[in-house]
Amino acid sequence: MRISKLESNRYSILTGYLLLIVIIAGFMAGCSNADKIARLPVEEKMRLGDEEYADEDWADAIDYYKSVVFERNAAFTPEAQLKLANCYFFQDNYTDARFEYEELIRLFPDFRDLETAFFNIGVCYYQESLPAQYTQEETESAIEAFEVFLEKYPFSSRHDEAQEYIDMCTDKLWEKTYYNGYIYYMMYDYSAAIMYLDEVTAVGKHNDFDRKAWYYKAKMYLKREDKINSRKAVGKLVERYPESSEARRMQKKLDRLLAKD
Repeated sequence: MRISKLESNRYSILTGYLLLIVIIAGFMAGCSNADKIARLPVEEKMRLGDEEYADEDWADAIDYYKSVVFERNAAFTPEAQLKLANCYFFQDNYTDARFEYEELIRLFPDFRDLETAFFNIGVCYYQESLPAQYTQEETESAIEAFEVFLEKYPFSSRHDEAQEYIDMCTDKLWEKTYYNGYIYYMMYDYSAAIMYLDEVTAVGKHNDFDRKAWYYKAKMYLKREDKINSRKAVGKLVERYPESSEARRMQKKLDRLLAKD
């Protein structure tokens, strides 16, 4: 059965109206719930929020804690502010969590449990950071946040965990340096590539990035027919990764270069 153009238009308009009604109803329900919470005594808001928090119903707990924070009741606000941040944190909403932790530190510098806030700010930055191929502002901010944490709480039970995060962030920055060098290698800017790869090999770690850094350094020196630096780079590659295919290939190329003498 074919539907006329007029009937099709009527159906589209009706569907649009129904969708609009659903959106408005949802909005009104949300508003009425927020209004209902706002009228509760602050003690009741905290009690209900804590019940949702204990049941790990983070989204529902947020509504109660937000209302408490909005009231700025000195007796309850700091704890509500911390738990509000925690709720976002447990939902992996690291941007909002970090903002709320920072607000807690700014507004209540003498609160008893700022240690959690300082530590989790670092975690938030770490979780927000991009893979090593991309810009690393959040990674650098994570290092700064954990260094502040360690300075403020040198005897914290989270000391070792904070240091582990710093090490992971440092490794990511180190990987970023490798990728910078590789990009310049692909652009045939060997001077810039070697500069970055020198930073990688200077770290002295024994892993894939170090191996590839020595490999590309050897490759560039060989292309330049720089015999002195070729010997050094290939020698290090063979010394550190004697079983690698890169070491074998570069050694053959070095032998051919030296045979030209």
